[in-house]
Amino acid sequence: MYVEFQDLPDSSRIWIYQSNQEFSAEQIVKMETALKNFVEEWTRHGDDLKGSFTILHDHFIVLGVDESFKQVSGCSIDASTHIFKGFEEEFKLELFNKLNTAFRNGDHINIVPLQEFNRFAKERKIDETTTVFNNMIQTKRELAEAWEVPAAQSWHRRYFN
Repeated sequence: MYVEFQDLPDSSRIWIYQSNQEFSAEQIVKMETALKNFVEEWTRHGDDLKGSFTILHDHFIVLGVDESFKQVSGCSIDASTHIFKGFEEEFKLELFNKLNTAFRNGDHINIVPLQEFNRFAKERKIDETTTVFNNMIQTKRELAEAWEVPAAQSWHRRYFN
């Protein structure tokens, strides 16, 4: 069962899929249609799940589910990954590469391989105050409070010691 993302409770579980490239307007329209259809039919062993999604900064897809309504299962999580693998294939994107790291440079979002992020830190092109995207968060509340943070407040801090 699809609900608007803002209507999901703050405790809702989320998954963040980060693209290695910016989404085009056409890609966003196609993804929104496919995701809405998927979430509308998303189930756990035949029972409806209450879920939603949002696309942020033309680089991130956030999928959420209200586990106070129904707990998500391994099978339902697996089902959700298929749609993202389809996006990767259709749009020639990387959405599952956990070695890509995102950070802000003003209003611009940079997505770079982790090795390059580490090199930027060593060369002092970025520092502990650089805003990074902590995609390891797990709830909608954390999305609001702990997703875009200074590198010193996330797992990225290890690259600045």
